[in-house]
Amino acid sequence: MPKKFIFSDDLQIYRKLLQRRIYKVLIICSTYDYFMLEQDGRIDEYIFNEYVSLNLRHPPFFIQVKTAQKAFSKLEYEDIDLVIAMPSIGDMDLFDFAKQVKRRYADIPLVILTPFSRKISIRMEEEDVSAIDYIFSWLGDSNLLLAIFKLVEDKLNAENDIKRGTQAILLVEDSVRYYSSYLVMLYKLILEQTNYIGEESINEHQRMLRKRGRPKVLLARTYEEALKYYEKYKQNIIGVISDASFPLNGKRDNQAGYKLCKFIKSENLHIPLIMQSSNRENKKYADELEIGFFDKNSPDLLFKLNAFLRHYLGFGPFIFVNPSTKEPIAKVKNIKDMQYTIKSIPDDSLLYHLQRNHLSRWLRTRAVFSLGNYLRNYKIESFKDLPSIREFIAEAIKKYRQQESQGIISEFNPENYDEFVHFARVGQGMIGGKARGLAFLDLIISRYPQLQDYENINVSIPRSIVLANTIFDEFMQSNDLYPFVLEEEHTDEEILEKFMNARFPEQYLLHLKKFLSVSKKPLAVRSSSLLEDSHYQPFAGVYSTYMLPHFNSEEKNLRYLVQAIKAVYASVYFEKSKAYMEATQNVIDEEKMAVVIQELCGDEHNGKFYPVISGVARSINLYPVGEEKPEEGIVNLAFGLGKQIVEGGTTLRFSPVHPGRTLQLSDAQTALRLTQKHFYALDLQNVNFDLSVDDAVTLKRYRIKQAENDGTLDYIASTYDVSSGQLYDGKHYKGLKVITFNNILKYNAFPLAEIIRNVLRIGQKEMNNPVEIEFAVNFDFNKSKNINFRLLQIRPVAVEKENFNLNLEKINQKDTILISNLAQGNDIIKDVYDIIYVRPENFDSSNNPAIAEIIDNLNKKFLKEKKNYYLIGPGRWGSRDKWLGIPVAWSQISMARIIVEAGLSNYQVEPSQGTHFFHNLTAFHVGYFTVNPYINDGYYDYEELNKQDAVYEDDFVRWVHFDKPVLAIIDGKSRKGVIFKPGKHPFEKYEDFEIYEN
Repeated sequence: MPKKFIFSDDLQIYRKLLQRRIYKVLIICSTYDYFMLEQDGRIDEYIFNEYVSLNLRHPPFFIQVKTAQKAFSKLEYEDIDLVIAMPSIGDMDLFDFAKQVKRRYADIPLVILTPFSRKISIRMEEEDVSAIDYIFSWLGDSNLLLAIFKLVEDKLNAENDIKRGTQAILLVEDSVRYYSSYLVMLYKLILEQTNYIGEESINEHQRMLRKRGRPKVLLARTYEEALKYYEKYKQNIIGVISDASFPLNGKRDNQAGYKLCKFIKSENLHIPLIMQSSNRENKKYADELEIGFFDKNSPDLLFKLNAFLRHYLGFGPFIFVNPSTKEPIAKVKNIKDMQYTIKSIPDDSLLYHLQRNHLSRWLRTRAVFSLGNYLRNYKIESFKDLPSIREFIAEAIKKYRQQESQGIISEFNPENYDEFVHFARVGQGMIGGKARGLAFLDLIISRYPQLQDYENINVSIPRSIVLANTIFDEFMQSNDLYPFVLEEEHTDEEILEKFMNARFPEQYLLHLKKFLSVSKKPLAVRSSSLLEDSHYQPFAGVYSTYMLPHFNSEEKNLRYLVQAIKAVYASVYFEKSKAYMEATQNVIDEEKMAVVIQELCGDEHNGKFYPVISGVARSINLYPVGEEKPEEGIVNLAFGLGKQIVEGGTTLRFSPVHPGRTLQLSDAQTALRLTQKHFYALDLQNVNFDLSVDDAVTLKRYRIKQAENDGTLDYIASTYDVSSGQLYDGKHYKGLKVITFNNILKYNAFPLAEIIRNVLRIGQKEMNNPVEIEFAVNFDFNKSKNINFRLLQIRPVAVEKENFNLNLEKINQKDTILISNLAQGNDIIKDVYDIIYVRPENFDSSNNPAIAEIIDNLNKKFLKEKKNYYLIGPGRWGSRDKWLGIPVAWSQISMARIIVEAGLSNYQVEPSQGTHFFHNLTAFHVGYFTVNPYINDGYYDYEELNKQDAVYEDDFVRWVHFDKPVLAIIDGKSRKGVIFKPGKHPFEKYEDFEIYEN
């Protein structure tokens, strides 16, 4: 059995099918004949309904003229796709007209449509009809026109479509009277088959595309034409229906059908063949060849044709039969059922169908081209026994279904949802930024097979469903919540309580129950608003994400899931969300919320659930160190859940191009001080909890030591030996465990850095913009060799264009308040008059939460007046760890134009690593400075600020206002930043800088 199942992308094939269609039809006939077609036959109604069913935008448009002269005028100036002529042309002989049309417009198909009569039949036998593509006999059935359009389209598209995998039925018949009625029956059954084709699809768009892959009909009217079709397309001809008598070598041969079928069967023993004739004597030839026979005069001809298509050509369900009795023993409606049924079919039945390529033919008829061709290429002799064949087929179908669901947002259908539907949408409408990013990642994975080339490593997104924003609207309206949140002021707690007591739309509970019946892992319930994670709107981390344990009780799982969805909805109207709205000049009642529900990556360990690795990677490195280059990107890793990263906790920072060179691990003492001490996990022992405004209610922060018995530190921990002061790679030493990831980054236990480089490269290429990705990795080498690398999110990183160079040597330090050698952004800020700064002389990190509240209150004043300020303080802004910095949410500093992290001699500063913090920083175009003046890294004259009168001050914070603007310059290319004292910049005009170099 092959180790990897690799299938071509059927969806890409479908998009290239049916490139030539019939849109504009010129009909030349009398007014009466056209009235007969249009009114009595209701042609417009039939054609419209058929085209709508195939999701084709433009049904054929009919242009009717009465004379040949007018017909040629239309052909001269109109883009005609098909000409249909009836005998009632008033000013020219029908056959002369046909010859002139072909002489002038050879590429336009020409069809003669004539009432059936002996006189016309004799005339056609006498005339040269080589200029006519097809002649049809009109019997008053408007379905004939539909069959004509399909036959002509099949002929126009045959060469392109059949070589791409479309199957074909060869019909050999020269009787105009007979094939005119027979094609109507045949196309009726084929178009019904398109409904079965659509059943294999996972959303409406895919369903419509797949229908393009329906089998084609090739009509041959001579032996030579039939043989030409067969030789050209024999790999894709699924069946042949042949008359017994038709021209051979220019003369009618009563045994032409026998000769053709005998030749085809000599080449392909198991191809389905039917001989048909109005002379029952010809049945003996069919019996001799052991093929089917149809009596053209039989009243049940349509029934027999239907049975032939279903049983032999793969139309409809697959029927497993007893080889001896031909009695049905199993009926399979779709490939999902086939995956499981194939394991239980009796050996003799399975062998019977495989020997005749019935399974491959059934798949290809249903437009499952790649899987059908894949199975056809493997012979029974290639396997040691039937159990091996069963396993091979079931595994091939499984892999195909997995591949087909990748990169596609399926429509959630409770009846057929199972573990192979990767990402599904519940409800109509928009899916929001997070879900869009997740779907985009799934698409990237499906289009870049190199991401699956790592042995025993599965790169994928988590199993997910998204509740579209229309469900949010329905929830809000049915519970009359809009007036409550938009017209009145409420606390976050009051809003949450109101939403929790509201009724969730019952029609979607069935979808949630079905999802929970398939998913048996803890879940993350994440916001996915229309504004989140976009190029232009900095809304990362604004709304809530709740993580839920998986319980043995279905009722309890459903109750908590519904509560979490309501809580995410409520977070749209929390105070920090409203502050974001104001800062971005959005209107809150325009925000619409979708919700992503996805499985958590990880495993249970002694009452805790977490992944071994969480990470955030950016394709641009805003703070390169040493040999690092901005374009090489940067990664932050953490042990446990990603909350440690996105909220600015201690992580391991490394370049994916230089994974073995980590500044934090430069020596043992640095590693002890600058590596992760705690990790987050889902607390599985907290079995009864109430969701609150704090979306981390189900999470718990643990010390690294509490994971030593979990078996998760083997490949990520080193050991510090206190006695020697040395750091040893690996955890199998006595001493303090330090999270270094060295076995992976230095010794390449698995190619983490390489995978990240590839994902960043592909993501940036496909977004045409620097990107940031979130991911999680889980493995347990004690139990399994498999590694799950889950991509959780992708978002664009907004980076300003670099268009000037700042020469610090031409700046007098005395003219500045602050100089940073490590600045992010690219801007000249001219309209800020205020600075808020944390007083360094009184700073104590234990007061950081109180400082955050003070700054929040000051920020609200600036928000109200729509003015900006510069913000300066020690430590990491935005860290949830109060010991690392001031734990502000972005909404509490939303009007800051520059944020400065200023180190103190006893409080060292590293750039903030918070994912959400950075996304909002770049998207808002906020300057970000780091200064450590105590080690001569930058300059900070806070004495100048202390001299100014304070608009507000207390023991921790001062706010000063200047009468003149405090100009600031940020140079993205040199990563330098300067804040000047008012009036002290060394130039008169902003556009004429002496301090700039070209």
